[in-house]
Amino acid sequence: MVEGRVVLEKATRSMPERLASVLVAEHRVEALAEVLAPLAPGTPVYAATQAVMDRVVGFPIHRGILAVGRRPTPIAEDLLAQAPDRALVVGLVGIANHDNMGGIFRNAAAFGVDAILLDDTCCDPLYRKAIRVSVGGVLSVPFARAGSALEMVDLLQGAGFDVMALSPRGETPLDEFPSRRRTAALFGAEGPGLPAEVLGRIRGVRIEMSGGFDSLNVATTSGIVLHRLARVGG
Repeated sequence: MVEGRVVLEKATRSMPERLASVLVAEHRVEALAEVLAPLAPGTPVYAATQAVMDRVVGFPIHRGILAVGRRPTPIAEDLLAQAPDRALVVGLVGIANHDNMGGIFRNAAAFGVDAILLDDTCCDPLYRKAIRVSVGGVLSVPFARAGSALEMVDLLQGAGFDVMALSPRGETPLDEFPSRRRTAALFGAEGPGLPAEVLGRIRGVRIEMSGGFDSLNVATTSGIVLHRLARVGG
């Protein structure tokens, strides 16, 4: 589900052929003409009064702009094969909170991440709250499931990526992580973090913090890390 003008605008730009239909409040149709223009020919656009739209879900949950999209079915191996020679990829393990998922995708879109891989235990990035929190980033950054965490590591290394594992216990400070043409950053759930078997396989990287505090929200962590990697990789 696509909600709101900003997210709809990103959807019509990045995946117009996957939008099945749009429902908008009738007083907003004219103002949305430019946003709706990229839609594939024949895509239904329905208009209704705000009162009717509110009754669709039982209460006023949205701002008069809704769209339904068809779910993509990308393959992780294909995403990595299509990545450019200099590429930045994010790997997510056990991210079950939709706010964090949306925040990570928003950061990934902002810093030019080429793809995001999800392990089997991650929540659905296309859940409506994750889409909304990502401000449409979920609709513009390619993503795919990649099996278990270790299968993800194998896949990334097989595609020539230097893989880092973000952890407060990482032996390498983020500022000292060397620049590589193909880099993948793995993030785990808050609390448990990345599994021990993953941390035993790849280089652990930490963000330096004030003494006595060793934890950041995972979405905040991704923003710091991706800003640094995008800056040194450019």
